[in-house]
Amino acid sequence: MARRLPPFPALRAFEAAARHNSFTAAAAELHVTHGAISRQVAAFEAWLGVLVFRRIGKRVSLTDDGRRYLATVQAAFDSIALATDQLRDTAVHVLRVNALPTFAMKWLLPRLSRFQRMVPNVELRLSTSNAPVESLEGFDVAVRRGPPSWPDCESGYFLDEMEVPVCSPALLQRTPIHTADDLARHVLLYSDTRPDAWRNWLAAADVKAKCRKRQSFDHVYLVLQAAVDGLGVALGPLPLLDDELASGRLVAPLDGPYIDARGYWWVARREVADAPLVAQFCRWLEAEAKQHRERDQWTIRHAGQEDANA
Repeated sequence: MARRLPPFPALRAFEAAARHNSFTAAAAELHVTHGAISRQVAAFEAWLGVLVFRRIGKRVSLTDDGRRYLATVQAAFDSIALATDQLRDTAVHVLRVNALPTFAMKWLLPRLSRFQRMVPNVELRLSTSNAPVESLEGFDVAVRRGPPSWPDCESGYFLDEMEVPVCSPALLQRTPIHTADDLARHVLLYSDTRPDAWRNWLAAADVKAKCRKRQSFDHVYLVLQAAVDGLGVALGPLPLLDDELASGRLVAPLDGPYIDARGYWWVARREVADAPLVAQFCRWLEAEAKQHRERDQWTIRHAGQEDANA
């Protein structure tokens, strides 16, 4: 049975006019005249047999029927637009990745050229966000810290994370840190996205001295930059800081404890999880993480530490 659908030009005119509450604004958006919108809407109402607008002088407003119908029409338009974008992206091999900001800056970007060399015909669109996966729009793969709770998605664990105090070599020379209790003489740098991290680490280290000095930042990457700049001691996430530790921009002055933190998962929307490009990117994340685990990280973590304490 054929669907009984309204004329599409009239439907577009109705949606634009209803969204703007104005025939004039709708005409400007659709690049037609005010009269054309008025005629399209009148024809649309005649076809429906229902008034969807109230007309008061030159002003228009939706009727209750029009308001209910608009919600359905807008949802349908949004679905069509999303499906169209996805189809176009598939044709030009676009991969849309949304990652946590610090993970993207410190771990993903330094490795991304290897994926580009492996799949050179892909346009990767990388965005960053701390927002829950269910609130995101327009992504193929997201990277989030677990545990998993992502409805309508496929997911896979690929990267461990541990936390340990880190600071700049210059700060350590000014005020040495030989034991965890020495942190009481330093400013501790907190991230709003990990409010309990220092409390958990200090408890695990059985710190006796009271650590009163603190500064807070809204993102982990700001905390880490503050540590590089000598503002205080950060609780650094490993392996995201391997490059800073290997280069000596940061040092880990204590032998531990290394506290297990929530690790990283790739999260793919279920409808695209089996697409070859999406699956290839997720497998690549897993392979990069496995390669990292197989390296000897202790040398990297403590690079520059002996010089800083000399």
